[in-house]
Amino acid sequence: MGAYINIGNAGFQSARTGEYVDKSGLISIVNGTLLSERRFSCVTRSRRFGKSMAAKMLCAYYDRSCDSRSLFADLQIAGDPSFEKHLNKYPVIYLDMSAFTERFKNDGIVEKIKEKLAEDILEAYPQVEVKDDDDLMEKLIRIHEATGDVFILIVDEWDAICREFPPASPAMDNYVGWMRRMFKSVNASRVFAGVYMTGILPIKKYSTQSGLNNFIEYSMVEPRRMAQYFGFTKDEVRALASKHGMDFDELEKWYDGYQIGDELSMFNPNSVMQAIDSGRCRSFWASTGAFDAVANYINMNYEGLKDDIIAMLAGGRCAVDPTGFQNDMSVIRSKDDVLTVLIHLGYLSYNWREDECYIPNREVAGEMVNAVKYNNWTHVVEAIEKSKQLLQATLEGDEEAVARGVEAAHDENTSILSYNNENSLACVLSIAYYYAKNDYVMHRELASGKGFADIVLIPRKHVDKPAVILELKVNQDADAAIDQIRRRHYPDKVAEYADRLLLVGISYDRQTKQHACRIENTLS
Repeated sequence: MGAYINIGNAGFQSARTGEYVDKSGLISIVNGTLLSERRFSCVTRSRRFGKSMAAKMLCAYYDRSCDSRSLFADLQIAGDPSFEKHLNKYPVIYLDMSAFTERFKNDGIVEKIKEKLAEDILEAYPQVEVKDDDDLMEKLIRIHEATGDVFILIVDEWDAICREFPPASPAMDNYVGWMRRMFKSVNASRVFAGVYMTGILPIKKYSTQSGLNNFIEYSMVEPRRMAQYFGFTKDEVRALASKHGMDFDELEKWYDGYQIGDELSMFNPNSVMQAIDSGRCRSFWASTGAFDAVANYINMNYEGLKDDIIAMLAGGRCAVDPTGFQNDMSVIRSKDDVLTVLIHLGYLSYNWREDECYIPNREVAGEMVNAVKYNNWTHVVEAIEKSKQLLQATLEGDEEAVARGVEAAHDENTSILSYNNENSLACVLSIAYYYAKNDYVMHRELASGKGFADIVLIPRKHVDKPAVILELKVNQDADAAIDQIRRRHYPDKVAEYADRLLLVGISYDRQTKQHACRIENTLS
């Protein structure tokens, strides 16, 4: 057993001794690429989304220096036609690039990688003669010619060096040259049965583009057929919740909300497992190490960026074009670049059909608020505190306080909204009631009765508070808003809360720019 070749299955074995969610179907997809033109795969996803776990699983499956049959016997892959064909059949080289960036901080890091790897490989093949001036690729070619062996290469955190060193540095130039030599030479397909790289960012637009355009990329923006393996599905989390006596609704509120490809409801796997381990839901996001970067990105405040962040905190979605991003965290040139980085980091979810992004869940929303506070967006921080007060005033039936609170929110957000537009007022209300998301599920334009209720707040499970229907009227009085709620039977949608329901009518006069409020807590 070596440090980088034939390392065995200990990593995956350790994972199987604890709680393990079966993601072995990923192996079938990788098996389908082996020994073909598609053998080079780069699978990038956010921190804490299972990149290293997948790498360890693949290492255990392919590594011929161990017997991993028992580790996979009860998993999905065991029933796949390709299971026996590739199980423990290859010499596997495993590299964790982040381990090198932690040890070597200078421009000689790539030479150290090549040196350590060559030493380990030659120790595994003492019978093969090599020349003193052979580089690593030439050594692998000689091994292949002498033994017929073809390798599986697994590179975890491939972009760690790209994140650690600037694009024009000698280290990056050396890294680009080395990867081009390894993966684009005419002999790469002879030497490697498959290459599987993980990272945070895709590779095709780095300066390595000309050298690595033979890789098939799978990312948070374009996961292809791997989408279901990028996180936990709703069924998987529901099973975990049942097994461990956890409240599924709470897990869903905190960690769900990611759309990855055509998978519409994906959970952050690391956060789910930590919540189950600790027995309660809270934010585990701070441990990802990306907070400082996110705070810096949103502080760039390209035109419209701050407005988009505010809108998304209020539950809205924003247009984004991820195609222009260079996949380099040091090259941020536009609002779209910032939003695309946040998608890759897991701070935003991406709907590829609509080219929209949004904040996926309570955990991430809390971290975005922290980033906003860190950047001293004073009016946003104050707005969140006022939101708490507004919700309390609503629940207490204080009509005057609600009218004042909505008016203040309207005034404070005129820079991003058309002041006299009813849709704008609805967006302002979403921002004004941001704090309600702690205890409520907020629906805008909820189909109900004979129309669409502007905003409906439905209490989350185990929350002992009334449901709330808010209706907005411009140049009509608040009574007209209450009348519309009744006339169009909006309460039918929340009939189970009939005995605990607040009807809130809010009006806005375009001339005086004054707001008024009516609140009823019974139905007649």
